[in-house]
Amino acid sequence: MNWQELDLFNPTDEHLMLRQTVKEFTQQEVEPQAEKFDRDEKFNLPLFRKLGELGLLGITVGEDYGGSNMDPIAAVIAHEELSAADPGFCLAYLAHSMLCVNNLSVNGNEEQKQKYLPGLCSGELVGCMAMSEPHVGTDVLGMKTTAQKKGDHYVLNGRKMWITNGSLDEDKTPADCVLVYSVTGEANGRAQISTFFVDKNCDGYSVGQKIYGKTGMRASNTAELVFDNCKVSSQALIGKEGDSLIHMMRNLELERLTLAAMSLGIARRSIEIMNRYASEREAFGRPLSYFGQIQKYIGDSYAEYMAAKTYVYDVARKMKVHSGGQRLDSDGVKLVASTMGKNVADRAMQVLGGYGYVSEYIVERLWRDAKLLEIGGGTIEAHQKNITKDLAGQL
Repeated sequence: MNWQELDLFNPTDEHLMLRQTVKEFTQQEVEPQAEKFDRDEKFNLPLFRKLGELGLLGITVGEDYGGSNMDPIAAVIAHEELSAADPGFCLAYLAHSMLCVNNLSVNGNEEQKQKYLPGLCSGELVGCMAMSEPHVGTDVLGMKTTAQKKGDHYVLNGRKMWITNGSLDEDKTPADCVLVYSVTGEANGRAQISTFFVDKNCDGYSVGQKIYGKTGMRASNTAELVFDNCKVSSQALIGKEGDSLIHMMRNLELERLTLAAMSLGIARRSIEIMNRYASEREAFGRPLSYFGQIQKYIGDSYAEYMAAKTYVYDVARKMKVHSGGQRLDSDGVKLVASTMGKNVADRAMQVLGGYGYVSEYIVERLWRDAKLLEIGGGTIEAHQKNITKDLAGQL
């Protein structure tokens, strides 16, 4: 299938060239290693660093800091293409490029950006973002990690859970840099959340447990991060105390857009696989694609995929990296696309029958990976709540 020539999804020559570049890299470098690293539950760090050579690790960052200075459509293209082969690897890419690098680029001061962004964009440094905790996820204001100011520094205490890129290897080497959300006080009866940029050289910053046995996304490392009297300079504070909710809102839109793009990659690959299989496999003397139920699986999947893809790229076209302005529809695209990707992967597995249930045909891995996108970066229930609230506010 060749859908990449449609102008809606490749509006400029630059976007088309980017898609072709990432697609070629994915086929030559990402696809061959995907099954092994998923099976071993390991993060392919050397391959990840190659994304820096392609300019993908700082895709939305200004050229002055080593980035590619591209737009949200470019970010969507990169995530869609990588996820068509290895969503787990792509999730590690998203955690670095969107949750950490773009976040710092948008919210950090000049000194912080000059110090860290070049290394993050090249792949010399690997970053992550730490928000969720062992007892709290969506309820951000319920977090327990604290940052207490003492003179010219802060002391962080707490634990963060489910952190993608939290650990880079089997020796529990922590990520080089992590954006940490912490409570710095209380204002108007609510927790005051602040953001700190912590690097691995800070005493008291370590990896707790590495998380194995995940249903999917196994090619991305997930870990608990521990901050035990972790001393950081006051220069590590991003913005001012209490700015974290603003930082989250600025970055969540692009995060959710690119998570939706990952679902597009999963769905597209699933459709390609089941379409080919249904055309080649026969039952009762006819190809599977002759039978109405199989036609329904393929037809519904293609229509739902194209509808979601159109929505995703339309929102990407309207979104600005530094100002957002698409909160309602960033929730909308992830709500629609995440469930669509899961359902399409499920249909592909059904079409392939027993072959769909084993790793040879890839769809079982895509199916496992797809479920996380209904949970991570905001659950589908959170999106439903946000959309309802925003629509009510328009009355």
